[in-house]
Amino acid sequence: RLAHHRADVAAALALLARRGARSAGTGLPVKAAHPDKPAIAILAKVPVAGLAKTRLIPALGAEGAARLAARLLTHATTQALAADLGPVTLWATPDLSHPIWASLQQRADRSLALALQPPGDLGHRMAHAFRATGRPLLLIGTDMPGLDAAVLQAAAAQLSEHDAVLVPALDGGYGLVGLRQTTPAALRALFEDMTWSTPTVMATTRQRLAAAGLRHAELPVLPDIDEPADLQHLPAHLRQESGPSR
Repeated sequence: RLAHHRADVAAALALLARRGARSAGTGLPVKAAHPDKPAIAILAKVPVAGLAKTRLIPALGAEGAARLAARLLTHATTQALAADLGPVTLWATPDLSHPIWASLQQRADRSLALALQPPGDLGHRMAHAFRATGRPLLLIGTDMPGLDAAVLQAAAAQLSEHDAVLVPALDGGYGLVGLRQTTPAALRALFEDMTWSTPTVMATTRQRLAAAGLRHAELPVLPDIDEPADLQHLPAHLRQESGPSR
């Protein structure tokens, strides 16, 4: 089934080539990450119909939702690399066999690592990425297209002065979380026993960080793209071919 989506992968990679990775494929040397700046982890799901962006299927159809997921994945990767911070890692699920993963690596103008998300709930998977990185880290998903390179750089700057940084989402969650130090107290506060995908995630996170004595910064609220009503916030350059499959 994965092989049936090569056309979607090609379209997403064309977007990557146009936006933020213009040196790819030109023979220019791959740029090194900055060892003194926060790393970036991207949690991403393979853009396959029926698996990716399922809450958008009523509006876009399964194939249309998968195509949008591929474009959002490409956009998030492009912006993470363009931010020119520390190493960037794509944490993929459910496996590494889909061609988009290797193709994103090949097209990148900086080193792009690939890792497999462990089983478990969202909190467990996010905590694993922080533990595995072992340095200041910004963790993002692919659902918030407003997380561009400038926002990532601003988050990195805040992380130099705070224990944690977050970008709240309009729906009550968040699209970026960063930690200066991966301590057990911070991981417990952020990720243990959280009721995910609810409007109270950000509010609960604020309370837990304060209770743990952790100073955090928040950047301006941004919309994420989870439900059909969220499509009004989709940037124009990501709207192409998002309609239902025919």
